[in-house]
Amino acid sequence: MLVSDLITWIINNMLPFLLMITPVVFFHELGHFLVARACGVSIETFSIGFGPALISWNDRKGTLWKISLVPLGGYVKFLGDTNVVSFPEADQSQQLSAQEKASAFAFKPVYQRALIVVAGPVANFVLAIAILAGFLMASGSVVIAPVVHKVVPGSPAAAAGIHAGDTVVSVNGKTIDTFDQIPIAIWDQAGRVVSVVVQRQGKDISLHAVPRLSANKEFGQRVAQLGIEGPTSKDWKTVRYGPISAVAEASRQTWSVVQQTFEFLLKRYSLQLNGDQLRGPLGIAEISAQVAQVSWLSLFRLAAFVSISVGLINLFPIPVLDGGHLLYYGCEAVLGRPLGARAQDVGFRLGLAFILGLFLFATWNDIARLLTQ
Repeated sequence: MLVSDLITWIINNMLPFLLMITPVVFFHELGHFLVARACGVSIETFSIGFGPALISWNDRKGTLWKISLVPLGGYVKFLGDTNVVSFPEADQSQQLSAQEKASAFAFKPVYQRALIVVAGPVANFVLAIAILAGFLMASGSVVIAPVVHKVVPGSPAAAAGIHAGDTVVSVNGKTIDTFDQIPIAIWDQAGRVVSVVVQRQGKDISLHAVPRLSANKEFGQRVAQLGIEGPTSKDWKTVRYGPISAVAEASRQTWSVVQQTFEFLLKRYSLQLNGDQLRGPLGIAEISAQVAQVSWLSLFRLAAFVSISVGLINLFPIPVLDGGHLLYYGCEAVLGRPLGARAQDVGFRLGLAFILGLFLFATWNDIARLLTQ
């Protein structure tokens, strides 16, 4: 791919990406905003994006609302903050009047500051559950039984002795209830021996297979596959949901995504996964455009899963992220006083360096992959 092609690609993929990510960012910041207002904190700025404002206005309480040039994220700036990550400056905070201190974020009790910070990620989880529940109520959920309809000749499944008509009971000890759980269980197991328990003629049979990397038809990625096909559409079942059952199922799906994310990170940390699997903004934009080609509703559904990821990542105890603030507040609650300004400053600098490094690494992966397409 030439540089000119890369620029064209970015333009063609930006609209779906922005339509998908903007609500996620907005609800995250809205969580901070609403709880801060409830706690009596004065809010100076509510921004979607960073950099110069493209559109801005002030509400009746003096908060500046704006949509900024760089749409990668957003922030809420409270009275007394020196920057967009709510890092307090002691000298500046002490210059506030008594009236201003009463509504400044830094002078609120620890529990209120913690509630304000955690409200952002919680808002992301609530958004995801609301979207998923809406889909479940509108169209139900298609359930595909974990029955093998066809085994591809010469595939790992064929070599393992899996037959058409087998029902997959478990993979690597994980119970399988639906066919779509099978690829999730083995997607990162290429070249490794996985245990597969199938039920055949009423008997459980333990088998071993070695998945191979194959192209994923949906996004063009190479993932581990066994080489089996599930039941045809005429054998699929649709489960309908009411409001309560939809919220319960959406919550279960949200928790499942959280668990899968932790599994991914643990495998990445233990070097079981390659770094080139990490995607940055360009990679997410590419996926957004591909999903939008299927339908705009599918893009909306993707926003639910991205919202879960944003909420979860922000809870990681890394300074600069919400979880880093919660870590500092936890130390403050235990010690009875805030951490020293020097310690907080060093933590924020290290956290910022880590996040920027991860961002650049993921973006480089995206560009390298696009240039080789």
